Amino acid sequence: MISPIYEIPLTRIDGTPASLGEYARKVLLIVNVASKCGLTPQYECLESLYRTYRDPGLVVLGFPANDFNGQEPGNDAEIGEFCRSTYGVEFPMFSKVSVTGPGKHLLYEKLIEAQPKAEFKPDSALLKRLPQREAEPGGIHWNFEKFLVGRDGSVLARFTPVTKPEDETVVRAIETALAAQEAAPSHSTTAS
Repeated sequence: MISPIYEIPLTRIDGTPASLGEYARKVLLIVNVASKCGLTPQYECLESLYRTYRDPGLVVLGFPANDFNGQEPGNDAEIGEFCRSTYGVEFPMFSKVSVTGPGKHLLYEKLIEAQPKAEFKPDSALLKRLPQREAEPGGIHWNFEKFLVGRDGSVLARFTPVTKPEDETVVRAIETALAAQEAAPSHSTTAS
């Protein structure tokens, strides 16, 4: 059975159509990114993860979003150029999407449905600084929230914006997912 997230229409940052189906049987780290955020330097660590683990099957996927304090104001061409020239980003980047609110992209609806909670550390400074907004059940908290998707398309984990890509919990989860063989039809948490 094909995971429903593989069939969602997407657009690459260069404007060409795409879908996650191109990455079936790969381990995906899906990240909502922004160019003018205090967490923007995570691009460097995301690219490092991608270069380290792409041969065994990891693909980092960046989805620019301007949902938080206007921290991704550029158009797709400007965003792509910024990522390449500033951080040497080679991992796939997609057209700007909305990850929250009524215009939320279907991919993010499905990711959140499958993993509705990102666990913050109780003393998280970011959590304390987040703007008070309407509670959106399971909503994305800020830029650079990360979803890990297994080889079978199931959403395995969700990491907070302040959990750095090189954090041992992220790396361990990626290595475990890479080591897993694609299972026969499983009891995944992927939303249908």
